[in-house]
Amino acid sequence: MNLDPSRTVFVVLSFEGPDVYSQAGGLGVRVKGLSRTLARLGYPTYLYFCGDPDLPGEEELEAGRLHLRRWCQWISAQHRGGVYDGEEGKVRDWNYSLPSSLIENVIEPAVSAGQYVVILGEEWHTSWSMKLISDLLYYRGLRDRVVMLWNANNTYGFNRIEWPALNFASTITTVSRYMKFRMWESGQNPVVIPNGIPREAIVDADPQVVAELRSAAAADHFWFKVGRFDPDKRWLMAVSPAALLKGRGQTVKLVMRGGREAHGAEVIGHAEHQGLVVRHAAGPPDVAGLAALLADSKQADVINLTNFVNDSLMTTTYAAADAVLANSGHEPFGLVGLEVMGAGGLAVTGSTGEDYADGYRNALVLETDDPLEIVTELSVIKERPQLAASLRRRGRITARDYLWEKVIDQLLLRIDFAATRQAVAIPVEPGARPVRRPRRIVAPRGRERGAL
Repeated sequence: MNLDPSRTVFVVLSFEGPDVYSQAGGLGVRVKGLSRTLARLGYPTYLYFCGDPDLPGEEELEAGRLHLRRWCQWISAQHRGGVYDGEEGKVRDWNYSLPSSLIENVIEPAVSAGQYVVILGEEWHTSWSMKLISDLLYYRGLRDRVVMLWNANNTYGFNRIEWPALNFASTITTVSRYMKFRMWESGQNPVVIPNGIPREAIVDADPQVVAELRSAAAADHFWFKVGRFDPDKRWLMAVSPAALLKGRGQTVKLVMRGGREAHGAEVIGHAEHQGLVVRHAAGPPDVAGLAALLADSKQADVINLTNFVNDSLMTTTYAAADAVLANSGHEPFGLVGLEVMGAGGLAVTGSTGEDYADGYRNALVLETDDPLEIVTELSVIKERPQLAASLRRRGRITARDYLWEKVIDQLLLRIDFAATRQAVAIPVEPGARPVRRPRRIVAPRGRERGAL
């Protein structure tokens, strides 16, 4: 396939998206980075997602190449709790209204202009719409001009997916070898295409700012953890080491940003039960605000940030912390760990979907769920600053291998396989005449061509 930007249109379908309202985890970060990078590479890219009800339904970014399409906004206006508030109604509305609109407003015009269309569906919420889109394309005689891929970022909702129909409509992909093995349990054998990070994630933190944050923390151990309040993220395992070190007479400052999930109350209760002092505070808007918060929280062992933390502050904190605890027990990819590496931080990961993490080379990789493993690993790192510096340096090198531009190179190669599997035809350029091949002359039987 000729996947030149002038001849290819990308469509990304995802409940989560770039709006604060639409971000609940790694999926929103993924589709934001993927869609923006595709647009910056020159591809017309449409991102359909459940967007903020107070923002425009349609918005053009990246010099007009990235087209945001906020869907289900009339439902979101009645469910202000985020992208998954009113989830069932949004799924029904998505399936009812999106397929025909997408075909009429994006696919048909693209095909008429002689372009390919590549649809990338994300997560179980879009699985039914992938089949509906495929069926409508067959009905309208357009199915052989559209390549369809559906991606699993987690095992959520697998019990609700109609796998045979989804396999018929699309080529199934996932983000890590761990997820590939997990999907074998559902009888699926997906193609692995890793997640990526945007080029902006490779940053050099200001050494003075980093020093100011560390000074404000004023602790023997300064840790950071971010993610949903989900048991899979092993929040209890992250809190317990702080209590163990405090019991040994050392000071720990654990800054954490969770979500709205009910498990958060269990995490806070667990911390307080183990003798840790917890302070709840709004996430500051910048580094100066975080430094002031740290300096004003000398008696607190844990600072729980209760609202959104912007990307700039996040990356600076990654770099300043002694360690970022991305210690999940079930991690389909581990996007946070990769972002930490890009920011020059020290990532402490689990050992599931973090294909990029290599223990003692570019990260600390935990093999158990024992809090003592964190205590031991991070105590050793404090005693061996040269090893810590080496892990940070090699982590930065690893992060560059996962820039979205490089991941998209892999995606384009996989699209060729998907196109062949789905019998996608090569579009004819508008106005171009079909090429006539020279007629082959076959010599009569028993006589060589050219013989007299």
